[in-house]
Amino acid sequence: MKNTVRTFTATLSIPALAIVGLLVALPPAYAQTQGMERRDDRGDDRQDARDTRQTGRDEARDAKEACRDGDDSRSECRQEKRDTKQDARESARDIKRND
Repeated sequence: MKNTVRTFTATLSIPALAIVGLLVALPPAYAQTQGMERRDDRGDDRQDARDTRQTGRDEARDAKEACRDGDDSRSECRQEKRDTKQDARESARDIKRND
Protein backbone atom coordinates (compact mmCIF):
# COMPACT_ATOMS: atom_id res chain seq x y z
CA MET A 1 0.00 0.00 0.00
CA LYS A 2 2.78 2.42 0.91
CA ASN A 3 4.62 1.61 -2.31
CA THR A 4 1.51 2.37 -4.32
CA VAL A 5 1.04 5.75 -2.64
CA ARG A 6 4.70 6.65 -3.20
CA THR A 7 4.51 5.62 -6.83
CA PHE A 8 1.29 7.58 -7.32
CA THR A 9 2.75 10.67 -5.61
CA ALA A 10 5.94 10.42 -7.64
CA THR A 11 4.05 10.10 -10.92
CA LEU A 12 2.01 13.21 -10.12
CA SER A 13 4.80 15.34 -8.70
CA ILE A 14 7.27 14.86 -11.54
CA PRO A 15 4.98 16.27 -14.28
CA ALA A 16 3.76 18.98 -11.90
CA LEU A 17 7.32 20.09 -11.26
CA ALA A 18 8.07 20.01 -14.97
CA ILE A 19 5.07 22.24 -15.71
CA VAL A 20 6.06 24.70 -12.98
CA GLY A 21 9.60 24.74 -14.36
CA LEU A 22 8.33 25.51 -17.86
CA LEU A 23 6.12 28.32 -16.62
CA VAL A 24 8.97 29.90 -14.70
CA ALA A 25 11.30 29.65 -17.68
CA LEU A 26 8.94 31.46 -20.08
CA PRO A 27 9.79 35.09 -20.70
CA PRO A 28 7.18 37.62 -19.59
CA ALA A 29 4.76 38.63 -22.29
CA TYR A 30 3.66 42.23 -22.49
CA ALA A 31 0.38 42.85 -24.22
CA GLN A 32 0.94 46.14 -26.00
CA THR A 33 -2.31 47.08 -27.57
CA GLN A 34 -2.68 49.90 -30.05
CA GLY A 35 -4.48 51.93 -27.42
CA MET A 36 -1.60 51.62 -24.99
CA GLU A 37 0.87 52.68 -27.65
CA ARG A 38 -1.26 55.70 -28.57
CA ARG A 39 -1.52 56.69 -24.91
CA ASP A 40 2.26 56.48 -24.55
CA ASP A 41 2.70 58.58 -27.68
CA ARG A 42 0.32 61.21 -26.34
CA GLY A 43 2.24 61.31 -23.09
CA ASP A 44 5.48 61.86 -24.97
CA ASP A 45 3.86 64.60 -27.03
CA ARG A 46 2.57 66.33 -23.90
CA GLN A 47 6.04 66.22 -22.33
CA ASP A 48 7.59 67.66 -25.48
CA ALA A 49 4.98 70.43 -25.48
CA ARG A 50 5.71 71.22 -21.82
CA ASP A 51 9.42 71.40 -22.56
CA THR A 52 8.76 73.73 -25.49
CA ARG A 53 6.65 76.05 -23.34
CA GLN A 54 9.31 76.10 -20.62
CA THR A 55 11.99 76.94 -23.16
CA GLY A 56 9.75 79.73 -24.46
CA ARG A 57 9.40 81.15 -20.95
CA ASP A 58 13.16 81.17 -20.48
CA GLU A 59 13.67 82.84 -23.85
CA ALA A 60 10.99 85.42 -23.03
CA ARG A 61 12.71 86.30 -19.75
CA ASP A 62 16.03 86.68 -21.52
CA ALA A 63 14.44 88.82 -24.26
CA LYS A 64 12.77 91.10 -21.71
CA GLU A 65 16.00 91.49 -19.77
CA ALA A 66 17.88 92.35 -22.95
CA CYS A 67 15.13 94.79 -23.88
CA ARG A 68 15.35 96.51 -20.49
CA ASP A 69 19.10 96.88 -20.91
CA GLY A 70 18.43 98.66 -24.19
CA ASP A 71 16.58 101.94 -24.67
CA ASP A 72 13.12 100.44 -25.27
CA SER A 73 10.10 101.37 -23.17
CA ARG A 74 8.54 99.03 -20.65
CA SER A 75 5.50 98.47 -22.82
CA GLU A 76 7.65 97.46 -25.78
CA CYS A 77 9.57 95.02 -23.57
CA ARG A 78 6.34 93.53 -22.22
CA GLN A 79 4.98 93.11 -25.73
CA GLU A 80 8.19 91.42 -26.87
CA LYS A 81 7.96 88.99 -23.94
CA ARG A 82 4.31 88.26 -24.74
CA ASP A 83 5.10 87.62 -28.40
CA THR A 84 7.93 85.25 -27.49
CA LYS A 85 5.72 83.28 -25.11
CA GLN A 86 2.89 83.16 -27.64
CA ASP A 87 5.23 81.75 -30.27
CA ALA A 88 6.28 79.05 -27.80
CA ARG A 89 2.62 78.20 -27.08
CA GLU A 90 1.88 77.86 -30.78
CA SER A 91 4.86 75.56 -31.21
CA ALA A 92 3.67 73.46 -28.27
CA ARG A 93 0.20 73.18 -29.81
CA ASP A 94 1.72 72.04 -33.08
CA ILE A 95 3.69 69.36 -31.25
CA LYS A 96 0.58 68.04 -29.52
CA ARG A 97 -1.52 68.05 -32.69
CA ASN A 98 1.02 66.26 -34.87
CA ASP A 99 0.41 62.75 -33.53
